Amino acid sequence: MMKINRKHKGESFESLMKRFRKSVEKSDILNEVKAREHYIKPSTTKKLSREIAKKREKKRRDEQSLKRSRR
Repeated sequence: MMKINRKHKGESFESLMKRFRKSVEKSDILNEVKAREHYIKPSTTKKLSREIAKKREKKRRDEQSLKRSRR
């Protein structure tokens, strides 16, 4: 649980919210909540990671072939 206290006695609400948002972004809480929203089986995560790796490799190869063809 995150807790933000006022640093200065006269600190405005806007600056307090700005500091809170920054701390939430740095701690990556929102991505954690989204990931835990639904259970994903380990086999599904492995499958997705393999597909992402394949796409990344295909993109890298396509970029290399474009560089070679430009010469």
